[in-house]
Amino acid sequence: MVRLHDTATGKQVESSPEGTARLYVCGITPYDATHMGHAATYLAFDLLNRAWRNAGHDVHYVQNVTDIDDPLLERAKKVNVAWEEIALRETQLFREDMEALRILPPRDFIGAVESIQLVIELIQKLQEAGAIYQVGTDYYFSVTADDAFGEVSGWTREQMLEVFADRGGDPDVVGKADPLDCIVWRGEREGEPAWESPFGLGRPGWHVECAAIAGRYLGLDFDVQGGGSDLVFPHHEMSAGEIQVAHGEQFAKIYAHAGMVAYDGEKMSKSKGNLVFVSTLRHSDVDSMAVRLTMLRHHYRSDWEWTNDELVASVDTLKEWRKALAQGTGAPAAPVVAEVLEALADDLDAPRATAAVDAWVVATQAGAAEDSEAGSTIRTLLDAALGLALQER
Repeated sequence: MVRLHDTATGKQVESSPEGTARLYVCGITPYDATHMGHAATYLAFDLLNRAWRNAGHDVHYVQNVTDIDDPLLERAKKVNVAWEEIALRETQLFREDMEALRILPPRDFIGAVESIQLVIELIQKLQEAGAIYQVGTDYYFSVTADDAFGEVSGWTREQMLEVFADRGGDPDVVGKADPLDCIVWRGEREGEPAWESPFGLGRPGWHVECAAIAGRYLGLDFDVQGGGSDLVFPHHEMSAGEIQVAHGEQFAKIYAHAGMVAYDGEKMSKSKGNLVFVSTLRHSDVDSMAVRLTMLRHHYRSDWEWTNDELVASVDTLKEWRKALAQGTGAPAAPVVAEVLEALADDLDAPRATAAVDAWVVATQAGAAEDSEAGSTIRTLLDAALGLALQER
């Protein structure tokens, strides 16, 4: 049974999928390459995907791609390239980066543009519930319509207002009923793409896109909503509220969030320019498994800093692991299998899991040879549970 830290309750809880395990993880806005902060988030939920599968569950994993949004349009204008071209190119690069890192792909990988009709239908349900209103050509979701608003993040109103503007909100718009209300349909602006709808020409807001996609492909009350910790508020709070008001049911059972990755002392962000790109590492002949191991050394919920020294250490570690695996015979594998699977079931504790492998390598290199199948067993374990493909070289 996989146990996860639930942001909404602040406690570790058992994920108890009834049949197929259902997972939604918020995807990228494809206006630039994938950096290590993104990669660490998708690695976290790859571990959950694998842990569920190793526990015997089928997994329905859905991820969106926000292929129409302000940052993408701003980038397109700046470089004088069509926004559609940038979105397609960067989405493909993201897929290649994830494949190199052996992140299992979602069953459904859904773009915002292809989901506009789903968004319209959800907004109509909110309209029927009396939960949206118009300001100029824009339509807003009234957060007070959701009796459970604030329960996902556990934040106070003051905390919400402090970050809302920096995370895509528009608290100062004149005519809004509440500064925290979020846009669900953005009326057409000059020079921007727009689609027909009962609300006039325009395009969807950010939060309602994920709400509509998750609700359509996974159904309501699915097992885990995942993403980076910067999505707790407003994104996950708003998405949950919109679904709960529209359908009268809980959005997700568990909300799990990955920590932030820093570089040069600050959280990686495009605005600061302190980014380490997955594709740059791939094209510089760095072993992708060393990149993955570097991330596995940090608990998914922790905030940590990427360093080149850690990457070099991971390269050296994998050399030793490969040597031990190549011996075939080694220290007993069964206790390592049990420890790794238990560690991952315990809130995806990858550092504990990799430490168990380290101990096996040390014992094997010290001459332990009780298990003639140890190398093969540990190699399979690394692949299935930790996503590390360490073929013989």
